[in-house]
Amino acid sequence: MNLLVAEELCLSFGTTRALDRVSFVVGPGEVVAVTGASGSGKSTLLHCLAGILAPEGGSVRLGGERIDDLSESGRSALRRRDFGFVFQLGELIPELSVLENVALPLRLAGVGRREAARLAGEALGRLEVADLAAKRPAQISGGQAQRAAVARALIHRPRVVFADEPTGALDTVNGERVLTALTTAAREQGAAVVVVTHEARVAACADREVAMSNGRVVGTKERV
Repeated sequence: MNLLVAEELCLSFGTTRALDRVSFVVGPGEVVAVTGASGSGKSTLLHCLAGILAPEGGSVRLGGERIDDLSESGRSALRRRDFGFVFQLGELIPELSVLENVALPLRLAGVGRREAARLAGEALGRLEVADLAAKRPAQISGGQAQRAAVARALIHRPRVVFADEPTGALDTVNGERVLTALTTAAREQGAAVVVVTHEARVAACADREVAMSNGRVVGTKERV
C-alpha cells in the first residue's frame, strides 16, 4: 500500500517548466532516492511532496487524503505533525543545544519540556551522539550535526521523512554513517523516506531510484 502518492504534478517558475506531469509513490518503510543533475526538478518535487510548494496542476495525497490543496496554515501543520526533514547542512538552530534542537518538534507539538528532553536524549542515544546533548551546533562536526538532524527528523515519529542531499557536505565515511542511521531508524519506525541526491552511493542504499531530467521522470530502478 502506498503512503504518499503524487499524480501528474506540474509547476513552472516563469518560463521554466520545473515539473512536467510528474507522478511519484512511496510506501511505509520504503526508501526512495530521487536522482538527477542540478535543475532536473528533484528538489522541486520534494518541496511539492512536502507541502512547501503548491503545484499548479496534479495532486498529492498522504494516506489517501489530498494535501496539496490545503491552506498554507494547513500545510504548515501537516509538516510539523506528519513530516520530518533532513537538509544538506543540518540546519540546527545555533542558539540551542543539540538536545534542545532535537526536542524542538516535540515542544512545538505541545509536549512538556522534561518529557521532550527525555525523548530527545533517547533519540540521540540511538544515533550514538548522546554525549553531544549539551553542546551547541558550532561545537560539533558536520557528521555529528547530521546525526542530530536525523534524530530531530524522527523524534515525533513522522509518517514521511524528506532528506535533501543529506550527505552532500560530508566525507564518504560520515556520509555513509548518516545515511545508514537515517534509513535504519526510519524503517524501524515504518516511516517512508524520500532522499534527493546526485550521489550514486546514496541512491544505491535506497529500495528504489527515480531518475529525473528536465522536470520529468525518465527512469525507475528497483533494487533487490
